[in-house]
Amino acid sequence: MSKTLQELAILLDGHVSGDPAVTISGLGTLDSAVAGEITFLANPRYAAKVATTTASAIVVTATAETFGKNVIVVENPYLAFARLLTLFTSRPRVVKGIMPGAFVGEDVAIGADPSIYNNTSIADGVRIGDRVTLHPNVTLYQGVVLGDDVTLHSGVSIREGCRIGNRVTIHNGTVIGSDGFGYAPNGKSWFKIPQIGNVVIEDDVEIGANATVDRAALETTRIGQGSKIDNLVQIAHNCQVGDNCIIVAQVGIAGSVTLGNHVSIGGQAAIVDHAVIGDNAMISGQSGVFNDVAAGAVVSGTPAMQHKTRLKCAAVYPHLPEMRKTLIKLSRSMSKFENNLEPAANVGL
Repeated sequence: MSKTLQELAILLDGHVSGDPAVTISGLGTLDSAVAGEITFLANPRYAAKVATTTASAIVVTATAETFGKNVIVVENPYLAFARLLTLFTSRPRVVKGIMPGAFVGEDVAIGADPSIYNNTSIADGVRIGDRVTLHPNVTLYQGVVLGDDVTLHSGVSIREGCRIGNRVTIHNGTVIGSDGFGYAPNGKSWFKIPQIGNVVIEDDVEIGANATVDRAALETTRIGQGSKIDNLVQIAHNCQVGDNCIIVAQVGIAGSVTLGNHVSIGGQAAIVDHAVIGDNAMISGQSGVFNDVAAGAVVSGTPAMQHKTRLKCAAVYPHLPEMRKTLIKLSRSMSKFENNLEPAANVGL
């Protein structure tokens, strides 16, 4: 595929500065791109590389120095480059049908143009939409519902009664609808609490590899539309994740947590059960959240606090040993001062 710079600018809602007839047939980084390829500048730290790149064009903002290069000026170069990657790397979907070695149970409904690979197991009563791709070793338990244009990569398991919306992608090894971690104390042992709810994944969600979303004990664990979940994330039973949230790798979210819309959670953060995280809140990586977080708040650390406050605390930490010595000296000096005052006070009497 090749496109002129002008054609790409129209696609990106940008404008060309330079030669609009330049032909682009690929993409690369500022360091690796060659003639015929386009690159991008999203971080001003690398602005000097625009002068040295051999790319035929660069995607930049209006304030960037172009060094006389051909550029497409856009508001968000990172987003624009993502769109270009999609354009140049997308391949037509090949319809495979139901391949030999796939198991299909009774009363299963499969929509148009499926690609169901070998060793896939589809239990009784499953409903599958149009243009669904199930890679090898996918397992769909009884009563699962998949929407249109769903892609499940190898090793994905969708447990009984769970519902997956349209245009959802789930990567290798992820389990949707495993039992929630619920046990009642029974003397010295634990009595398992049956987990009879389900999981609903709404439209346009993507979930990474080896993640788990547990079914609710009684009702529904829900992942809101447009949310993106990274690898190795644990979302416990009864959680309600809002729309367009982003949850980075190794996050652990305990039971019955509620996330608002457009919440961002950094890697390895942990959230205690029943916490409520407001819309547009941001939780920094490795934070430990033990309380509710207000809408729009930015928190970090363990226990999590306002990020600006934690930065002030962090600036003090290295000086604590020195401050301790100073406090001890001050305490001793004050004790001597107080002891010297006592005789004088007695004379006055």
